[in-house]
Amino acid sequence: MDYEQFVKIVGRRIGQSAESADRAVEATLQTLSERLSKEQSHDLMGEVPPEAMRLLSTEDAPEPFDADEFLHRVAGREGVDLETADRHARAVFWALGQTVSPDEIAYLAADLSPDFAPLLEEARRRHIDIVPAGRFLDAVARRAALDRAGAHRATEAVLETLAERITPGEVEDLISRLPVQLHAPLKRGVTARATRMPVEEFVRRIAERENVPPQAAREHALAVFTTLRESIPSEEFSDLTALLPSEYASLLPRS
Repeated sequence: MDYEQFVKIVGRRIGQSAESADRAVEATLQTLSERLSKEQSHDLMGEVPPEAMRLLSTEDAPEPFDADEFLHRVAGREGVDLETADRHARAVFWALGQTVSPDEIAYLAADLSPDFAPLLEEARRRHIDIVPAGRFLDAVARRAALDRAGAHRATEAVLETLAERITPGEVEDLISRLPVQLHAPLKRGVTARATRMPVEEFVRRIAERENVPPQAAREHALAVFTTLRESIPSEEFSDLTALLPSEYASLLPRS
């Protein structure tokens, strides 16, 4: 993940502009650098984007302040109240959980006092394993009675069309949850804003991209959506499908 993506993740979490998110990231990571040992700061720097490394870099001895003082310092740096600082810090820790390894989050927790648990929980609960591309495609192939090449074509057609239908922010979230081999169709399909389309148009675009009949496109969409549900956190799949009108129900797995 690059720094721009990191900031965008924070921005979507706090519902504010990139400039506000950047200030939140800077305030939180600079304050974190004051609290961590040199060794832990160095280890964390090895897993974050280069622009974030400078925020964590420190040669000073760690200051053993508690979580309350941590939030006061974040609030002071941002020029916001404590409630806002807490929300922003949680968003930054949430983004860290998507950026660094689970082991690094565990080491980070060991370096902080127990009262940092609410912030660390954000990092822990958002960290997920990315399903391998082969496993994803094999699941689609099994569900749609396709070979691997056919499953790849179907998956790309559905993901590209889905990217056209949902918001750019949702596309970025989906990219962060899927293997790199499946990023290209999502990037091809993303537009400046979600393209509203009835389910018949959604199916038509899939069929056209795959060069298959509409009924086959429907079956393939169901296979891909069912595999998506297994591959990303359940709450995120719910958020994703909530963007689709009720007429799309025939393409979605039953709960």
